[in-house]
Amino acid sequence: MTRRTAELPGLADAPVPAAAGEVPHYHGHRERLRARFAEQGAEGLADYELLELALFRAIPRRDVKPLAKALINRFGSFAEVVSAEPARLAEVEGVSAGVVNDLKLIEAAGRRLARGAIAARPLLSSWSALIEYLRTTMAFAAREEFRVLFLDRRNHLIADEVQGRGTVDHTPVYTREVARRALELSSTAIILAHNHPSGDPTPSQADIRMTRDIVSVLDPLGVVVHDHVILGRDGHASLKALKLI
Repeated sequence: MTRRTAELPGLADAPVPAAAGEVPHYHGHRERLRARFAEQGAEGLADYELLELALFRAIPRRDVKPLAKALINRFGSFAEVVSAEPARLAEVEGVSAGVVNDLKLIEAAGRRLARGAIAARPLLSSWSALIEYLRTTMAFAAREEFRVLFLDRRNHLIADEVQGRGTVDHTPVYTREVARRALELSSTAIILAHNHPSGDPTPSQADIRMTRDIVSVLDPLGVVVHDHVILGRDGHASLKALKLI
């Protein structure tokens, strides 16, 4: 059991290592949390508890609940923690290089799984899988990213490319570059996507104008713009569904 030193000023809350032979209090907690995850899955755990499980490997001999809660408080949710930039994660006390590496591995695994769900099927046949992939890939990014999904004539994914990264509220988009890349890949259709770090996916007038510019350039080339999806923490917006293109 962890003992606390109260005799010295300023050390009343400082944890003291367990005495020889004592089992740290968090060992039982770890096993109980693992058992709950095995029985109930991720849905049975709060975000900070799922994050605790993720921290166990990088921090094997310390109570990680305070760090998990600090990360959730700082970034907002499990998804936002694993999607945070490494430099911002490292600003949180207790986050080592090993913790950052493990969190980014979880992010990469999530993206790979989401991409696998859309890779072998026509994208337009599984809208929910497409949205889940885009959310996993870019909804929680700290800066705007503009992404183009290039499709073949069967609407299978040829390539998924980030065409630009910008600031917290703007990404430069070069219409001719999108057209050039579509021709290089022999793509017959594309889906545009970008994120709003503010969390609100409502399209701006600039978003609408840019999308229409791309449509006007690609249409004579025989390349269809199926949609432009805007991702935010609070959901997504489809310019096609909103009848804006």
